[in-house]
Formats: sequence, structure tokens, C-alpha cells
Amino acid sequence: MSALRFHPKCWHRDEGQTRSLPRPALIAAVTDGAGALQGVHRTWLAPDGQGKAAVETQRRAMGHLLGNAVKLTPHDDILVVGEGIETMLSLVEAMPDLPVWAALSSSHLGAVLLPEGVQRLYIAIDRDPAGQRAAERLNARATEVGIAVRVLEPQLGDFNDDLRANSKEALRQHLAEQIGLEDRKRLSG
Repeated sequence: MSALRFHPKCWHRDEGQTRSLPRPALIAAVTDGAGALQGVHRTWLAPDGQGKAAVETQRRAMGHLLGNAVKLTPHDDILVVGEGIETMLSLVEAMPDLPVWAALSSSHLGAVLLPEGVQRLYIAIDRDPAGQRAAERLNARATEVGIAVRVLEPQLGDFNDDLRANSKEALRQHLAEQIGLEDRKRLSG
């Protein structure tokens, strides 16, 4: 997953603070369709590695994000796109043979630019109104250019919640009920 890196001392400052502190962080490259770097997303982590940092602002992004994505795996004629990095990494855990991108937010999900050659698109939504609206926007754009679309819905708030509450196998089974027959063989892991 070359889009992701770890930095042991990425500078962090909450609003109103005058001094930055170095904290461990997950660094994600946000790239365009050609793979050119367009932005960077940072998620600050707890020093012990057990979740996110106990700070007011746990995530920040900079650069040109709209229309671009964190490409967790390379795409082919199939693509799975969803909101957050953690959510989409959960899908990679459950279905490692499907191409997965993170758009970073619901508004960015609705605007992600789809690459040439995609024939089937799976939109992994978060179970909230913003996720539903973003999926509808992306669905309409994809359908307009002849891409077959299916929406993947979590059982809980998002697929990361599903993975943490259940198991990788339970998530894979839940996804198998929603994935098209032609792609189920790619759920093997």
C-alpha cells in the first residue's frame, strides 16, 4: 500500500495553540487519475499505537483533494470507493482482491473522478444521510457514462465498525451478499 506511510514525529497543533508538538501519524498520499500527488492527509495516532491521538483535531488534509483519492490498491475494471481511510482499509482486510480507494469524506466521495476503463463501481457508504447523498451523486455520474454501480452498506455505522465489532470473515460474508456474482470469486482473501 504505497499510498500510506508512517511518520513517528509529524507536527501537530490544535486550534488556538501556539506551539506544535511532534506526534506519530499515518500519512496518506492523495493522487489524481494519473497518479500525481495532489495532497496529503494526516491522521495522528496514539503513542502506544492503540487508536488515534487524544487531541482535538485528529485528522488534517492539505492540497487539492476534490475529485482525487487515496488509492489503497490499484484499480482495474472494478473499483470500490468509499469515504474514510480506516473504513476502506477494513474493506481491504475483508476483500483483498478488489481495488479500493478512499475519497476522505462524503463530499469528496460524491465528487471523486473515476478512471478510464472502470466497468463496475462499488460505492461503500457510511450509514448516515451525508453518505447516502454522496453515493447518489457518484452513482448518477457513473451511470451516466455507462458504469454499472452497486452500493455496499455496512451493518453498523461504517465498515470499520463492522470489522471491529464482528470479524473479517463476518464482514466478508456480509459483503458477499452485496457483491455481484461476477466479482464474488475475488472475495476469497
